[in-house]
Amino acid sequence: MAKQSLVIVESPAKAKTIGKYLGKDFEVKACMGHLRDLPKSKTGVDVENDFEPVYKPIKGKEDIISDLKKSAKAADTVYLATDPDREGEAISWHLKQLLDLPDEKTKRVTFNEITKNVVQESIRQPRDIDQNLVDAQQARRILDRLVGYELSPLLWKKIRRGLSAGRVQSVATRMVDDRDREIEEFQPEEYWTLDANLLGADVKKTPFAARYHGKNGKKAELKNEEAVNAVVRETEGEPFVVQTVKRTDKQRSPSPPFTTSTLQQEASRKLSMTPRRTMAIAQQLYEGVDIEGEGTVGLITYMRTDSLRLSEEALSAAKEFIMGRYGPAYAETHRYKTKAGAQDGHEAIRPSNVNLTPEQVKKDLTGEQYRLYRLVWSRFVACQMSNAVYDSVSVEITAGGHAFRATSSSLKFSGYTAVYEEGKDEEKEERESPLPALREGETLALRDFSKDQHFTQPPAHYTDASLIRAMEEQGIGRPSTYAPTVSTILDREYVIKDGKYLRITNLGRVVTALMKDKFSDIADMKFTANMEEKLDSVEEGKTPWKGVLRDFYGDFESHLRQAEQDLTRIKVPDEVSEEICPECGRNLVVKSGRFGRFLACPGYPECSFTMPLVVAMPGRCPKCGGRIMKRTGNSKKTGKQYTYYCCEHVNSRDEANKCDFMTWDVPVKDDCPVCGHTMFKKAGKGFKKPFCINPECPNFLPEDKRGYPKKPAAESAAETAETNETAEGTDEQAEKTAVKKAAAKKPAAKKNAAKAASKSTSKAAAKTASKTTAKKKTTVRTKKSAEED
Repeated sequence: MAKQSLVIVESPAKAKTIGKYLGKDFEVKACMGHLRDLPKSKTGVDVENDFEPVYKPIKGKEDIISDLKKSAKAADTVYLATDPDREGEAISWHLKQLLDLPDEKTKRVTFNEITKNVVQESIRQPRDIDQNLVDAQQARRILDRLVGYELSPLLWKKIRRGLSAGRVQSVATRMVDDRDREIEEFQPEEYWTLDANLLGADVKKTPFAARYHGKNGKKAELKNEEAVNAVVRETEGEPFVVQTVKRTDKQRSPSPPFTTSTLQQEASRKLSMTPRRTMAIAQQLYEGVDIEGEGTVGLITYMRTDSLRLSEEALSAAKEFIMGRYGPAYAETHRYKTKAGAQDGHEAIRPSNVNLTPEQVKKDLTGEQYRLYRLVWSRFVACQMSNAVYDSVSVEITAGGHAFRATSSSLKFSGYTAVYEEGKDEEKEERESPLPALREGETLALRDFSKDQHFTQPPAHYTDASLIRAMEEQGIGRPSTYAPTVSTILDREYVIKDGKYLRITNLGRVVTALMKDKFSDIADMKFTANMEEKLDSVEEGKTPWKGVLRDFYGDFESHLRQAEQDLTRIKVPDEVSEEICPECGRNLVVKSGRFGRFLACPGYPECSFTMPLVVAMPGRCPKCGGRIMKRTGNSKKTGKQYTYYCCEHVNSRDEANKCDFMTWDVPVKDDCPVCGHTMFKKAGKGFKKPFCINPECPNFLPEDKRGYPKKPAAESAAETAETNETAEGTDEQAEKTAVKKAAAKKPAAKKNAAKAASKSTSKAAAKTASKTTAKKKTTVRTKKSAEED
């Protein structure tokens, strides 16, 4: 017998969680995202017919559509329960059209959090599909399609195949380019700091440092060494007298709860997660995880939001939890004001149930799920706690008319810092020496002066986190677009990652220059931000969505025609490296290929030398003292990429300077405190303690004690096979090792047969997987190159 009601969600995990809460009268099925979209093979927008979109069922989803049609036909009511945002609303609208659902049978429900109470309450209070939300999504989709499918072919013809452009990605690329140019053009300015190292008048004669502040009550900057020496001359023979001692309580407030952008920023800073990975793990936590004793539970609220709003129920639960665990003094309810211009469609990101602590659910989560859940949980709990209180002391000391200042602070009441402190993009070390008990009017003894020369620093290169923050501040993109935008500009190689920093490539510079010259609107930050406001206006029902398209397309089409006429083929200059070709002596240049960027000789075809891309690492070669380089290679059998570290002189043409140092371990910036040699740590995620590899050093750690965490036997066998394959570049040894370990427990009579079968299966599977992967990569690249993600 058919179920009475059908509920359609986007993913199987969500279906499983919601099905448990709704019971036997509901059938819950997953549509796996969009089932209908603009066709991939053509633009799919009838510009002559007032931008009428031509939607088609997505290839490969015929079985899902057929199954949903059968279930929808048999059900009395169909609840469309896709994600609670523009995209989710559009998916529900497409489902209604595709499944031929009559109005009276169709209900729209949304879940800000997937908990039993919220799911059941939402089902009791359904609504109609919000056409304004759908129209806003259609306007964005068609805008991106027109830009992608009409502008990208121009880039293909004039620069290089496989490129793309778009409203948001082009502006994000320009932001990275502008920042890099600002750094390149930066002119450092000299300045000095002067510290007076003084002795307190207390019994212990406690030493401390006071920083030079100014003269005759005015702040002064020391621009050069002459100015520093003048201050030293005027003060070294004078008494240093304490003029003022100010002691105050300084309070620090907790950070607000997470929005999409701040979650991506903090996960990047604290967990080293990319924005795309952060959103994928957050989606898993939102949709539901199997928790022992609880069943399938949605652990966090919806993760695409720009609001700081928190429900009264959540505030009450947080207060009760904090009072129970930390005491009444730590609980303080904070209500945060959402910034102007935010959509405010959903609550801030928070745990669905604050009483499910990270420690309680750790054993049921993957490592990434646990770390991200702990981040969300800690931030939410902290934002409802009291301010941290610091005992701050500020002292002003004078000598010969010059003023020196010293400050010190100590934690008086931990408040929210007992749970969480926000990370920083650029960690700046702030040193404060503890101050002795000082009294106004007492005279201090001068030990000596410390003079330090400094130069002003350029702004830092963007990171994933700081670029997303800058995009949000400029009003570029929305919560759902930050992660795919950063991923797109990296995938297209307009921008590369150097460590954690984003740097523009020559290709990115050429494309940005073209966009600024010929499509100034699209490359303009204010224009893009205004377009986002127009889309918000469509969502609010204030602006017709096709009017937005008409306003945009007229100028865009004329600019496109003009660019076609004006532009000739543009050559992207090679990125020249410091590496020298060992065969002909030229500087190698950076090229892009199927497996990413690599170094090649510019003398091709006369010289065809290539090698993996190298990156200079901290530290020095333990054998010859040269630079240590990070290099990548690819297995000749499987194409799998691996990373190793070696001396810069490994490929030296000069036999006298040639060095054979190579290692899988990662060099770190800290030297051994005993022998001064560069220290290393094991590769891989998570914290790994650095070790000294110098066998003559008392701090030397033998190789058998440096190892990775122990794995179960089956996992260890697979890992051994992978290591052999990576190190030697062959499948043969890996297969022998894996088969040998797997067969060790089998009866002797079956050993040979098992070995042969395993080897045959392994080769066949590897061959099939290799072909499938290559085919998929080609298909995805072809489909996505012309359109922004």
